[in-house]
Amino acid sequence: MNMRLMNWVALAWMAGAGMVSAQQGPEEGIIVTGQGSIAAAPDMATITLGVTEEATTAKAAMDKVTEAVAAILTQLDAQGVAARDRQTSRFYLRPVHDRRPVEDGQPPRITGYQAGNSVTVKVRDLDRLGAMMDAVIDDGANDFNGLDFGLQDPKDALAEARKAAVADASERARQLAEAAGVKLGTLIRLTENSQSQPKMFEAARMGMAMDSAIAEGEVEVQAEVSMTFAIAPGQ
Repeated sequence: MNMRLMNWVALAWMAGAGMVSAQQGPEEGIIVTGQGSIAAAPDMATITLGVTEEATTAKAAMDKVTEAVAAILTQLDAQGVAARDRQTSRFYLRPVHDRRPVEDGQPPRITGYQAGNSVTVKVRDLDRLGAMMDAVIDDGANDFNGLDFGLQDPKDALAEARKAAVADASERARQLAEAAGVKLGTLIRLTENSQSQPKMFEAARMGMAMDSAIAEGEVEVQAEVSMTFAIAPGQ
């Protein structure tokens, strides 16, 4: 194929693509969004816990953290937390500077070092959650970054939320069609964007027994759909 013929083919393809794009245009019909929500009792929790220590040398700070974290991991073994349900999520070492005002343009003086190590843990037996947290605190855990409740298998709850979202969108479309004085036609398009939203944990007093400081609440599984209905021809 020579160059001139190739140019003609390219021009013809571009012209055809432009015609298709022009023909598509905005989607017509009744376009609605529906939401569905299902509340369920959680059956698992995810918590990030760890140790933060300070010392005059970097090695001393790291040694303190390593010793405490080793004790925590041993305690998690004793509490029946499987190795697959825990993962290091944060590990750091940084200098601690003198907080007194800097004089004569000198840089802040390093007075020590801070080290930290955090582990994210999944607890699949909520009846043991409070006892587990008490135990790791006794073994040196002093850094907690929140607790999320969730479902180990949200499939059934999500299915119910999807049904509720479709029903909600369908009812909205029916109401809009009635208000506009038209007849609702067939479903043209259906898209989904769903996610679960666990409620967050807030401890009342960390000094008390953790069983009495934890409120599990409910996990809210939400579904959202967008639906496009045709407008039926007039009778």
